[in-house]
Amino acid sequence: MKIIPGKKIFLVILAFVIFQFQTVSYAQSFDQKIDSLLQVKYQPASPGAVFLIAQKGKMLYKKAFGLANLELNVDMKPDHIFEIGSITKQFTAVSILMLVEKGKLNLQDEITKFIPDYPAHGKKITVHHLLTHTSGIKDYTKMKALNDISQNDLTPLELIDFFKNEPMDFDPGEQFKYCNSGYVILGYIIESLSGQSYAGFVEDNIFKKAGMMSSFYANSGQLIKNRVSGYHKKDSYVNARHISFTLTYAAGSLMSNADDMLTWQNALSNNLLVNENTINQAFANYKLNNGNHINYGYGWFIKDINGIPDREHGGSIFGFKSMAVYLPGEDIYVIGLNNCDCNSPTEITKQIASLALENSMKSENRRN
Repeated sequence: MKIIPGKKIFLVILAFVIFQFQTVSYAQSFDQKIDSLLQVKYQPASPGAVFLIAQKGKMLYKKAFGLANLELNVDMKPDHIFEIGSITKQFTAVSILMLVEKGKLNLQDEITKFIPDYPAHGKKITVHHLLTHTSGIKDYTKMKALNDISQNDLTPLELIDFFKNEPMDFDPGEQFKYCNSGYVILGYIIESLSGQSYAGFVEDNIFKKAGMMSSFYANSGQLIKNRVSGYHKKDSYVNARHISFTLTYAAGSLMSNADDMLTWQNALSNNLLVNENTINQAFANYKLNNGNHINYGYGWFIKDINGIPDREHGGSIFGFKSMAVYLPGEDIYVIGLNNCDCNSPTEITKQIASLALENSMKSENRRN
């Protein structure tokens, strides 16, 4: 049958409409699948969360669940600000790499170069060891005496003095053992070399440069618009315990929201803060002295989801837990922030990243 030009145009338009309808329907199905997972985990009358999914720098999904404040019955909103805990380590690591790029330090510099009286016990403890949690230094958050100083405002050197005389857990480079103490020392190194406080350095060189307008170094006394309240759960929910943010410092004292965390990821992907060769040092899977990989770079765990390489890190601080996953090959980013340390977002964030990966592959197949 011969098709006249008018019919050809009609068939092309029809095919386009059908494709668009299928695309919209599939996107709705994806959103609904994510909604159903999160609505079960975060109940309306409980502490809540914000989740964001992005691909190629563009937001695909962002929603809030549960409550931001239980006492005032305030609903969670997508732009609310959370304490991000140990995701702070990413910012500390990139700050160190900025100083490396400026020629102010070398990753193989020993920490005694910056703290001459640090008791290294005759061992060579380097900046690289601190970044990769392979220093052997005792993690101060595991020390029983921490409770005695938890509300004290300490200088970085006073905090280092708190743990520096503890016996080392192992020789540098012999093991991987997650260590907040190493990132405290890195914060002090940043201050020593920059002449700024850690908070000031991160604000000037990362937050302002990247355009992260809802990110802060945490401060209990400062009024921060859209800050959510944090909770513990015992028999029932209780307000999170107060600690001094000078104790979590460069290992875990930053605050942000989902939008700013996407801005952070985009700044990294676009080499806005340091050049490509420099930032790639953060994403290497480093090795121990015996040659075994540790599945950690500088401020990121280097793992995989369903065999697809990813970069990930979680955060936990009194009243808050967070998790961020980035799939570099597919340029997919997922961040989950919640305001109860009783309800970790780690596994569900990975599950959502897996679903986003599946969604991306199906979309690609439809286009082909």
